[in-house]
Amino acid sequence: MNLDPMRTRPILLATMVVGGLALPRTLPAQVPEAWFGTWRLDLEQSTFSPGPAPYRRGTMVVEPWRDGVTMTYDMVRVRGGITHMEWSGRFDGRDYTVQGPEDVITYAYTRVDDLTYEVVTKVDLTPVAVSRVTISPDGRTITTITTGRSAQGADVTTRTVYEKVKS
Repeated sequence: MNLDPMRTRPILLATMVVGGLALPRTLPAQVPEAWFGTWRLDLEQSTFSPGPAPYRRGTMVVEPWRDGVTMTYDMVRVRGGITHMEWSGRFDGRDYTVQGPEDVITYAYTRVDDLTYEVVTKVDLTPVAVSRVTISPDGRTITTITTGRSAQGADVTTRTVYEKVKS
């Protein structure tokens, strides 16, 4: 399988970031408080297919925003470059733009239950991935399973795990 890195980069970037997006304080039918805080990407618990992981480390901060949330991601790439992205939105199934990447990326969150959200990721208005984001019952980890396809039609699957480091 020969994947074009320029076409799979937005999908991997989006799935790495979405991996950190489970949120919590209860907002109007939105986000339980357990989701709020600082989260660190646990690469040993995460998997990427195709691999390898596009980052050496990553941090996600989840904060209240109006009647939604803001998520800020800082990711250190394998060769040392830094990716900084921000997303503010509501869990209403509508597209909200991710700030930071070169590509036009949007996330549309829909609440499944108190512990789970579904996220549709679009790149340049085209759906590229669907994620299921779940916070553990003890509020210590967020796990995201993301599936999508590369520009060549190959399956792309990631499982990202974030550990809470600060409430």
